[in-house]
Amino acid sequence: MAKTQAIGLDIGGTALRAAEVSTGRGGSVELVRYAEQALPPNAVRDGEIIDQDAVVPSLKALWAQAGFSSKDVILGVGNQHVAVRPLTMPRLPMAELQASLSFQVQDSLPMPVEEAVLGFYPTGEASVEQGAGLEGMLVAASRTTVMTNIRAVEAAGLRPTVVDLTGFALLRSMARGPLASGTVALVDIGARITTVVVATDAQPKFVRAVPTGAMDLADALSRALGMPLHEAERELHGRGLAVAEVLEYRDAAGPFGEATRNLLEGVRNSISFYSSTNRQSPVGTVVLSGGGCIVPGLGQAIASETRVRTLLGNPLEGLTVNRRVAGLDNLRGREGTMAMPVGLGMGAAA
Repeated sequence: MAKTQAIGLDIGGTALRAAEVSTGRGGSVELVRYAEQALPPNAVRDGEIIDQDAVVPSLKALWAQAGFSSKDVILGVGNQHVAVRPLTMPRLPMAELQASLSFQVQDSLPMPVEEAVLGFYPTGEASVEQGAGLEGMLVAASRTTVMTNIRAVEAAGLRPTVVDLTGFALLRSMARGPLASGTVALVDIGARITTVVVATDAQPKFVRAVPTGAMDLADALSRALGMPLHEAERELHGRGLAVAEVLEYRDAAGPFGEATRNLLEGVRNSISFYSSTNRQSPVGTVVLSGGGCIVPGLGQAIASETRVRTLLGNPLEGLTVNRRVAGLDNLRGREGTMAMPVGLGMGAAA
């Protein structure tokens, strides 16, 4: 099999991240190029581009910085406007199956079918009334959100070739090696969105976007103390969850504690919901990624809330890193922020 090379683009709440990935024979994966670019505040909200005029220059700067080999990109989408649920479909050629989705699911979507972009991710065999069928995951994304992000990317001179669910990207980048066996919960803590994917033997069983992230903790600290947000973020990453115990920050203890509980409960409730309906395959490990995973104390708090072994994930484990990739020293200890773009880049071979 010839190598497949693709560029995954993750539009986060505070930064753009892109990874050029080459996938070859036997599933070998090489990171060819990588870059990230900070975004102006409030340019992206809940995974949707709000200020195109602010995002487009950042996209252009990202491409100029990394020297990517193409302007074709795989674009990630994943927020509260994306519904993901199990679905069993008749066995059909994939083109026919995709074409029939709107008729099959129009009465079960949380949005009008004409306002949704639909996709089906097969995970296994099934039996249906008509005979052989497929088990899988239905993805229904708000057409408005998808098109808003596509238009901004195109305005920067890039060509979105595929729109992929960020949860599936997380699965590809993290559910490898030892984590490809058994049932694991992959938890990517972003700036404003936390993505939870439960997978058994590297097949997705549950996907949820929790509408809170690490920046919500920094926001609570900033508002309570009248502190600039960038300073609150620096304090959060320096002191971690213990920041509200600092004497001069005691006025922030209540709001900061509430924001922390919202994040922890979102993760715990997501895993508990899965476990309540899948008692035969309980979650054995929680794997953390995303920018929020390195907040001191947060991993321990998630382990305590879920009562499940919790560890930091590294999407670069098992990958070859090309010499073209610059600035990796600046990413030491926060490789988890690369999980989404790396997984999106791997999607070309999925």
